[in-house]
Amino acid sequence: MPAVERERRGRVEVLTINRPEARNAINGDVTAAMGAALDDLEHDDECWVVVLTGSGDKSFSAGMDLKAFASGQGAGIIDANGFASITRRWFPKPIIAAVNGACLAGGCEIMLSCDLVVAADHATFGIPEAKRGLIAGAGGLIRLPRRIPRAVALEFALTGEAIDAARAQAVGLVNKVVAADRLMDEALALAELIASNAPLAVRASKRVMLQSADLPEAEAWKLNDGTFSEIFTSADAMEGAVAFAEKRTPNWQGK
Repeated sequence: MPAVERERRGRVEVLTINRPEARNAINGDVTAAMGAALDDLEHDDECWVVVLTGSGDKSFSAGMDLKAFASGQGAGIIDANGFASITRRWFPKPIIAAVNGACLAGGCEIMLSCDLVVAADHATFGIPEAKRGLIAGAGGLIRLPRRIPRAVALEFALTGEAIDAARAQAVGLVNKVVAADRLMDEALALAELIASNAPLAVRASKRVMLQSADLPEAEAWKLNDGTFSEIFTSADAMEGAVAFAEKRTPNWQGK
C-alpha cells in the first residue's frame, strides 16, 4: 500500500496521504513518497493543478509520527524541502488542500504550504505544540500571520487550541467549507476551474503574488513588470485574444 496515493483527473493530480490507521501522520515513507510525487509533478506538463488530501474522514494529518521519530526516522521525515517534503518547497503550480478532518500540528503546517483550502464541515485546525513544550517549527509561525490576522495567528500559537472549519473560514484560513461527502467533488471543481485558465498565467500570478509579499514596493513592481512582459509575449496570451475574438474556448498549450 503506497504511503501517498496518486490519481490523475484530467489536468489535476490528486495526492492522498495514505495512513488512516495513524491519522495520516508523517513518517519517512510519506516524506519520500510526497517528495518523489512533487518532484515529478513540477516537471509534468500535463499536470496543471494538485489537490492534496488525507485518507479516510478522521484526519487530514496529525503531523509528525512520533513513534517513527522515536524509532530513529527523524532524518527521513524532514528532507531538503522541509517536513513531508513540502513545507520549505517552492512549487510553481497551484496546490489545493482538501482537508478531510483534523488538521493539526505538522498537518496544519502542510495545509499552510498549500495555496487554497477546501474543508469538510467537521474539520479542525490548530498548532498545539505549545501544549507539549514545543513550537510549530515547520512554518506555522511564519505562514499563519501572513494568511490570517496577527491577533488570531497569535491565539493559535499561544493557546494551542484548535478552531472549527466555520471559524477557519471566517478568519480567512479556508476558502470554502462543504459537507464531508462533497469535499473531493468541491476541491476538484475548484481545481478544474483553475485548470481551465492558461497555465503559464496561473503560475506567474502565483509567483508574483507570493514572492512580492516581502519585497519593497519598487522591487515588487520590477517583479510584476518583468513577469507581465514574459507572459504578454507567450503563445497562450495570443491564443487567449484570438479565442476571445472568435468566441470559442481557448486551447492552452502552456507556451
